[in-house]
Amino acid sequence: MTQPAYRGRFAPSPTGPLHFGSLITALGSYLDAKAQGGEWWLRIDDLDPPRVSPGATDAILRALEAYGMAWDGAVQYQRQRGEAYAAALLALQRLGVVYPCACTRREIADSSVGRPGAPIYPGTCRAGLAPGKRARALRIDTRGVNVGIEDRLQGAVTQNLEREAGDFIVQRADGLFAYQLAAVVDDAALGITDIVRGADLLDSTLRQVYLQRMLGLSQPRYLHLPVAINALGEKLSKQTLAPPLDIARPQPALIQALKFLNHPPPQALQGAETQALLAWAVQSWSVARIPNVRSLEPQI
Repeated sequence: MTQPAYRGRFAPSPTGPLHFGSLITALGSYLDAKAQGGEWWLRIDDLDPPRVSPGATDAILRALEAYGMAWDGAVQYQRQRGEAYAAALLALQRLGVVYPCACTRREIADSSVGRPGAPIYPGTCRAGLAPGKRARALRIDTRGVNVGIEDRLQGAVTQNLEREAGDFIVQRADGLFAYQLAAVVDDAALGITDIVRGADLLDSTLRQVYLQRMLGLSQPRYLHLPVAINALGEKLSKQTLAPPLDIARPQPALIQALKFLNHPPPQALQGAETQALLAWAVQSWSVARIPNVRSLEPQI
């Protein structure tokens, strides 16, 4: 079968139930795919077992079903993809762009060139491990690397990875593969052409573009949506106690999410069923209408 010109995805981490911030990403990626006659796949990013919340995956699936967003194909699970990540890591090692790092978090914080709370690894172990030090993680060398994308909403975004991100981890000290590497490998394997997600992941995107370049993978198109924040300016998340989506009454949150994306349904649809709201939204979808900002407080 010929792959469609557009294949998108939604990739939540099962650390808890979906909330309004998650709904923005799910809805935006779903509408962008369906408005272009494309596919919308679902991947569960369960790469980090200690952070997986029992029952969260089932709760995510039930919420998407309740909100009328049907995915194409079988659900993908990162926990089943270890061999593919190992092969990609080996390819990077053969290119000579990966090195072992023995630094602890405290050592990185003490020697970081970044701002407090956001340390940037200064390349301490690039030239080799200090005597008596044991490798903990594997990092990718970013010296002299400039990366940029033309985001469909945020416009041109560029970064000098060495100065603004540092040599980031591709395999953690506990042996688990890092999110950046896993996401790149999985998106390529699934043939993802378009990635729609929150603007808080722009930094991750630039690191992933570098990995795509190193691994010879095609680069998807990107659309980074405004992140929903609370009155304190904090991202809506499980950490900021964002309540889970109401799966018994999806319409109010769905309408609020459409308004957040500047696609308010007409008055005649205010009491409509979920599928009618989604059908209208697919026909009405326009990236040009989405607020061109990195974050936004929902208006109740």
